[in-house]
Amino acid sequence: MLNLYHVNSLVHWEEREIHLRDHMIGFFSQEVGRFLKSVNPAWDVRRVEAPALMPLEMVSSAYSNVDIWVQEQLSAGDTALVLRPETTPSTYAYMQYILGNHSKTRLPLCVWQAGRSYRREQEQATKHIRLKEFWQLEFQCAFTTDSGNDYHAACLEPVRRMIASLIHRPTRIVPSDRLPAYSEVTWISRSTMATNGWRSARSRDARTFRNAIGRNQKKDLLSTMASSCWKSPSVSIGAFTIGA
Repeated sequence: MLNLYHVNSLVHWEEREIHLRDHMIGFFSQEVGRFLKSVNPAWDVRRVEAPALMPLEMVSSAYSNVDIWVQEQLSAGDTALVLRPETTPSTYAYMQYILGNHSKTRLPLCVWQAGRSYRREQEQATKHIRLKEFWQLEFQCAFTTDSGNDYHAACLEPVRRMIASLIHRPTRIVPSDRLPAYSEVTWISRSTMATNGWRSARSRDARTFRNAIGRNQKKDLLSTMASSCWKSPSVSIGAFTIGA
């Protein structure tokens, strides 16, 4: 990782790091697919790619212009666009499309994508750097609320094992002592980092949303290596997310 622009949080990735990223995408996509189908062979797992630019109206209200990169509108007729701060909305848009266009797509369904996201992070020292442009790998999983399988609870240990097997450090999942305003419950995956003790690497939050795929949906988001779960009267949605 090289800071050739001499601008904090903007980096070049070299070939070895690119190969490692590609390996992580392949490893986690195979592991998530394998885990889901081991619980229920009926899982339909699909990959999608979406533009890095997205309509501003699709961005979560949790973000303001202080947090995101908004395109200048040169005329009143221009669509307000933004560099996406997360991959989630574009994945939901695709899931809505394939579940609602009479394509005979059936639940349970997992849609995943890997790509760049962008946020206006504050300037930080290299030791605590938060990238303004970063990669996310996210899996959104939809299933019926009356399913006999508790996929949400069942994902915790497989997620912990996936992280531990890749970083080769002791890893555990514990309740967070910080609860964001949008969260009902938060879990964090922590890994030991050499002599620095236990550090938080992954988290999961429970949120409430409306009008995404079902009504009054509840979402648990593991933001960075994640498991999330939404519930509506008919559909639950969950996600695994990696950020780097």
